[in-house]
Amino acid sequence: MTTIDEITEVALSSVTLPLKQAISDAKVLTGRQRPMTEVAFLFAEIRTRDGHEGVGFGYSKRAGGPAQFAHAREVAPELIGEDPNDIARLWTKLVWAGASVGRSGAATQAIAAIDVALWDLKAKRAGLPLAKLLGAHRESVRCYDTSGGFLHESVEQIKDNATASVEAGIGGIKIKVGHPSPAVDLARVQAVREHLGDGFPLMVDANQQWDRPTAQRVGRALEGFALTWIEEPLDAYDAEGHAALARSLDTAIASGEMLTSVAEHHELIRHGAVDIIQPDAPRIGGITQFMRLATLADHAGLMLAPHFAMEIHAHLAVAYPREPWVEHFDWLHPLFEERLEIRDGRIHLSGRPGLGITLSDQTRAWTVDSAVIQEART
Repeated sequence: MTTIDEITEVALSSVTLPLKQAISDAKVLTGRQRPMTEVAFLFAEIRTRDGHEGVGFGYSKRAGGPAQFAHAREVAPELIGEDPNDIARLWTKLVWAGASVGRSGAATQAIAAIDVALWDLKAKRAGLPLAKLLGAHRESVRCYDTSGGFLHESVEQIKDNATASVEAGIGGIKIKVGHPSPAVDLARVQAVREHLGDGFPLMVDANQQWDRPTAQRVGRALEGFALTWIEEPLDAYDAEGHAALARSLDTAIASGEMLTSVAEHHELIRHGAVDIIQPDAPRIGGITQFMRLATLADHAGLMLAPHFAMEIHAHLAVAYPREPWVEHFDWLHPLFEERLEIRDGRIHLSGRPGLGITLSDQTRAWTVDSAVIQEART
């Protein structure tokens, strides 16, 4: 096999991003988790013999960041001397390097940062935005905001946040539900719906906190609000329950963000459990795996709304045949020098090659651990 270029260095960084305030969703109100105060990121920077570079990242909310970094550090030496263009082969090589810890979860999330960096490098080598390298179906993608709709905030604050998002050009608003009292959920949804008006896209997210009867009752009560979707009404692995709910409601059902492999998402598809699938590239192993899943989802006729990490997902959504949504979070802004352009309800991709991101000085300052793997010197 002809080698076009060779990987000479992989630099890994574990970065802790502090949040401006503690974040609570239904998992906190039901006692399953503590409020979230920070997000752990794993960055991979890859350099080659011919001077090409790529950057990628993954993340973990609450526990898991150190585990991702440790696993990436163990398997990264397998890349030295390899051709960075052979991304699918390298993904498989890295999976087999850590096969004893499986093909999902922290193991493949560690590989995701490396995989994203390889795709960024490949697009930069071609002088193309990643979306153009993959094959874009459009120049922009619909976006909705989540960061202003958490349960720790009052209804009035959520309404103010929604107004600010709409004025900033964002095209949809998602708020959290799953409060121990469904009546509280319904009152909050009604208030936000009245604030936004009947025609504005509004989504809700229960973060897996309902059982089947509650999801059915609350889902029926929510039908009158013309929601774009109800997200994670049930446990993420309850494909049969989601399928029954999807058949019984007119409102679209969305899920998938908590799954960590293509195989797990395939269970949702196989059962007809969702109308909108919500994969997260850093959680399922990177862009290589995301594109595999996107093919399955498109074949099943599903809509797509990737979770979090809009800096990656805007490119992947633009390359999806059916009109998708991308989730807007402003939490990651301090990590990068660039900003995505948002107007008229959509994210508009720039002409910058690759992902179009550069790590900021603040990212370097928030680094808590790092490792550099290089070719052996002779």
